Amino acid sequence: MSVEIALRAARVRYGPLEALHGLDLPVPAGTVTVLLGRNGSGRTTALRALAGTVRLSAGRVVWRGTDVTRLPAHERARRGLCLVPDLEAVYANLTVAENLALSGPGAAPPYPELLPLLSRTAGTLSGGERRVLALSRALLAVRARVVLVDEPSLGLAPPIAARTYRSLAALAVEGGAAVVLAEQRVPDGLPPGSLVHELRRGSLAFSGEPAELT
Repeated sequence: MSVEIALRAARVRYGPLEALHGLDLPVPAGTVTVLLGRNGSGRTTALRALAGTVRLSAGRVVWRGTDVTRLPAHERARRGLCLVPDLEAVYANLTVAENLALSGPGAAPPYPELLPLLSRTAGTLSGGERRVLALSRALLAVRARVVLVDEPSLGLAPPIAARTYRSLAALAVEGGAAVVLAEQRVPDGLPPGSLVHELRRGSLAFSGEPAELT
């Protein structure tokens, strides 16, 4: 498996606190990678470091062999990186249709649940509806090479969550994207070849396949 993007000896500080302690994290193309850990483990910070929404205090971000550490988040997005954070992931003042058009102009919503909501402003939606709309950004992203999703199933009913995981897996297996999911537990139905990295207090505690995690 070729490495699409990676953190190399990455350190991130929030004031006096260090959230990542020299983290090495390779993310292969065409694979689902799960960053596992409790709140405060560093998994969300690792996603943000890859996306460029937090700065490294030391280390590098390497994308297809090129150092992009100093490349701002909007430039990484233009190159095919899509981040779906756990909060504030939609444009509240835009309608559902306008939010969708930012990622896939003219494309049908990947979730039929959004069809009757197209004219609604995103800020009036329920938490679950906003989450589905945010996930649609990743599923509709044109030529996405790296897709980073913080807690995909947050606020979703189980059938919609299961459908979401299948769709994200298809981005990797069929579309060749590097898909990274930040989770508190290993989700069901991961495709063959998926990888799990467990973080504890900003450091790597385990790396391997889901079946190896005990």
